Amino acid sequence: MFDDIKVIFEKDPAAKNIFEVLLYQGLWAIFFHRVAHFLYGIGIPFFPRLISQISRLLTLIEIHPGAKIGNRFFIDHGNGVVIGETAVIGNDVLIYQGVTLGGTGKEKGKRHPTIGSNVVIGAEAIVLGNITIGDNSRIGAGAVVTKDVPPNSTAVGNPARIVVFDGKKLETLAHADLPDMVEDMEKRIKNLEEKLR
Repeated sequence: MFDDIKVIFEKDPAAKNIFEVLLYQGLWAIFFHRVAHFLYGIGIPFFPRLISQISRLLTLIEIHPGAKIGNRFFIDHGNGVVIGETAVIGNDVLIYQGVTLGGTGKEKGKRHPTIGSNVVIGAEAIVLGNITIGDNSRIGAGAVVTKDVPPNSTAVGNPARIVVFDGKKLETLAHADLPDMVEDMEKRIKNLEEKLR
């Protein structure tokens, strides 16, 4: 648990002292998970799920006891995080609120993502299926990822696309130049109406 506390001080500039850090819901969620995962691993029935459900009620973070989570894992803010049963998470991973590491509902066996080491997953990102997010990668806030992301990459958008690969930008992400979706839709409707006439 010491490493899980230490990483908070390293990754969160708002962490001022140990007393504040001990209030972090992400810290408690990972503590409960480590206990539940140990019991799950030695085949004890019922209690791992009970612990994970109690943790969910207290922290608003749902981690299945079967998920494998590496060292120095940090959930910042945390509300709404869901981590599925067959998810595997490497070391030094940081995720933000609302992240889902889930299945697609179609797979059997390994059905949740594998997250490499030193990965950051932004708020409300959804990573689905038996896919791999490579080491040192970044997933942008709100991204929906259903395909592998190579190491040293940045994926953004819905559906997610790679905008940085191996440290090199593939395209410029100019937020001010994004298309106006409402205006585009109005033009399409107008064109369709003219064709119908």
